[in-house]
Amino acid sequence: QVQLVESGGGLVQAGDSLRLSCAASIRTFSIYTMGWFRQAPGKEREFVAAMAWSSTYYADSVKGRFTISRDYAKNTQALQMNGLKPEDTAVYYCAATHRVTSNYALRLSYDYWGQGTQVTVSS
Repeated sequence: QVQLVESGGGLVQAGDSLRLSCAASIRTFSIYTMGWFRQAPGKEREFVAAMAWSSTYYADSVKGRFTISRDYAKNTQALQMNGLKPEDTAVYYCAATHRVTSNYALRLSYDYWGQGTQVTVSS
């Protein structure tokens, strides 16, 4: 069982930056894909970004503004969010799977989830 704990959320203004972190309870070199999803009130949980070893993937809505990274030595992953917009407001979830998958944007591809961290962007 893998436990994931997110941190770094908060209230910011449009144009500001935030860095989310996700700490895993095991050595992350055994985790094939780690990703970030988000869920706004009244909406489905949606894919934000994923990293499978050195390959990165982004939703079109965040491409060029968000950067995902992993630190295998510290068993963490991070999401650097720049140029935040009010529409980025959501609860952000860290996700992970040991499985080799190309469906990195699907929630069902992930076996482990964090509890979520709130990001609120005011206009």
